Order: sequence, then structure tokens, then C-alpha cells
Amino acid sequence: MRIVEVRERAVPISSDIRNAYIDFSKMTASIVAVITDVVRDGRPVVGFGFNSNGRYDQSCLLRSRFIPRLMSAQPDSLLDDEQANIDPERVWQRLMINEKPGGHGERSVAVGVIDMAVWDAVAKIEGKPLYRLLADRYRGGVCDPRVFVYAAGGYYYPGKDMGALQDEMRGYRDLGYSVVKMKIGGESLDDDIRRIEAVLEVVGSGQRLAVDANGRFDLETAIRYGEALAKYDLFWYEEPGDPLDYALHAELSRHYPRSLATGENLFSMQDARNLIRHGGMRPDRDWLQFDCALSYGLVEYLRTLEMLTAHGWSWRRVVPHGGHQMSLNIAAGLGLGGNESYPGVFQPFGGFADGIPVEDGHVRLPEMPGVGFEAKTALYRVLSTLVDD
Repeated sequence: MRIVEVRERAVPISSDIRNAYIDFSKMTASIVAVITDVVRDGRPVVGFGFNSNGRYDQSCLLRSRFIPRLMSAQPDSLLDDEQANIDPERVWQRLMINEKPGGHGERSVAVGVIDMAVWDAVAKIEGKPLYRLLADRYRGGVCDPRVFVYAAGGYYYPGKDMGALQDEMRGYRDLGYSVVKMKIGGESLDDDIRRIEAVLEVVGSGQRLAVDANGRFDLETAIRYGEALAKYDLFWYEEPGDPLDYALHAELSRHYPRSLATGENLFSMQDARNLIRHGGMRPDRDWLQFDCALSYGLVEYLRTLEMLTAHGWSWRRVVPHGGHQMSLNIAAGLGLGGNESYPGVFQPFGGFADGIPVEDGHVRLPEMPGVGFEAKTALYRVLSTLVDD
């Protein structure tokens, strides 16, 4: 058993939308195929991966460092003790040879892309959906039959008025989502309050609405927004300040009594640990949004979850960013609190398997080996170009 080849390609996921910090007009992503010599149903087992939205493609790092480093390993050194399957931990260790501690930016995304593809291949080799494999390995076989998901949208868009914003949110509710999320911080506070109240007219309760500032605010502005938002009892107030400004988060938590959320732009267990140590996050009400596809993959994510346990946090307070099938499998298999969803943007990467509806804010997973990319036709069409060309 061996990894025969790793292929990568950059693909566009451009859009006219913007949040409080960036627009997505030039956004790209990396797709990866890990091709093995294991044969199932007459074809080699191939694991696929990609990186979440918000970070650009990693072609340079993949081609110059990580793929050559992986492919130069002795094949047996990447297998588990029984030599029966690929060992994601040993693959991860190989990828990180000669990488200094710290500096968790873009390389964490490149490693995360390969890691996703490796886990997809591992689960396919075992003939199990990834979430069932994870439940068997780490949770005594117990998995969640369905996962809470919320609809992330409410972006700023040229010509988008209040009516269009309300129609968007109404559409998410019609799809079965119980909680929706919208962007703030891209206009004035007064304008954002008007937008929030327009959405509340549609969803009916603050607990059905989350807001996301995408790290835009300084401390004074974050507190000012928090004072204005507190009366609405929102599901959460997300990423008010720079994700590495733990002092800002700690101070804001002393002023904002309701739920905060952050973590999608922290790319290692160490950064996540610093947030827990120094960011004033409260395990009884706040939410953590680490995204495995941006933070060295599931191997590192498991370390992050172990760290949370050591600090008294329930894994149910973790709701990953990214809105993709990998995080959905992790949520179901490891018992996280839910998963983001992108029903209207970042296609074809956002969203879940075809034909599985959102019901009362929850979604089920397909009974298909691996992550289940093959059950999402538009996405699989893109991923399969790596092996069908």
C-alpha cells in the first residue's frame, strides 16, 4: 500500500460579495488529489481535499515543499502499525519535517488541504464514512445522526437593499435553517442596526440571528457595537476584533454579557490555546470556530480538542467555520456543536450532499465511504478533474 501521486490545482471561487474587511473578487482555492495504489470497485482509491474560503490557493507551497516532501518518504513509513492503512499522523509528521515552530499562516492551509485528502482516502480504504470512522476511533462508536447547521450570508453586495437582505434571510428559513448569520462592520453602526432590525423582522428572534464583524473593530468600536447589540440577545457576536488581539477579546467580554464567537482565523493548537488562556472566552456561553481545513487539518484539530478538554471546555461549544463536508463529518463523528453552512455562496465548495435537506436547522450525512464529496455533484465535478484529465 502506498501513495502513488499527489496532484494539486488552483481554482477560482470569485464573487462580488464583501465583508467588513475584504471582497472576494479575486479569491481562489487549492484542490488536491491523493492517489493510492489501493483498488476499490476496479479503481484506485483517491482522497480529495481543498481549503476553506477566505484564504487563497496554496499552489506555491504545495509544489515547492509539501508534495515533494511527502512523496520522498519511504512508502511504509506513512502506514499505520498494522501496515493496513495510511496513518494521517505519520503523513502530518512527514509534511512538517524542517518546519520551524510558529509562523502558522499560509503553510497551515497547505498542510490542511493534504490532510483532508488523506483522511478522505483513509476512510475510503476502510469502507466507512469519515464521521463513522472518527466515531469508532475517538468516541466509542457514538456519532451524531444529524448536525446543527446555520446559514451564513448577509454579505454586502452592490445594489443590495433591505428588501434583498430580507429576501435572502427568508430564503434560508424556507430551506430549513433555524439560525442565520449576517455581516456587520462594513457600514456605519446606525446602518448596521437598521440591517439587523430588518433581518429580525424576518427571523423573529435574536437567538435566530448571529452577526459577524470579520475582525474589523478596534476595542472602542467593538464595545460600542456590543452595547448596541446586547438588547437583541443575538445567537452570537462574531470576531469583533483582530483574531490575535486576545486582550481586546478579554476586555470586550467584560462589557458584552451575551455570546461571543471567534477562532476561524487561528491556525494552530498553540494559537487556540492562547485564545483560551488570554482571550476572556467563557465556556458557558461563547463559541469557538476553528476550521480544520485552514489549521493544519484534522490531525492538528484533534490536538486542539484535547487542549479544550484540558481547559474545561465542552466540544459542543465548537462550531467550525468553512461550511463544508469535512467539518460536517468532524462535527458528527466527534460530537461538536454544529457547523457553518453556505447555501448561497462559495460554490461548489460550500454546502453538503445533494438531496439531503436541512430540517429544523439540522442536516444528515450520506452513508458513503470517505468525506462524501462524490455525493455533491458540482463539487465532485471540479475535484475529479485532477484524476480524469
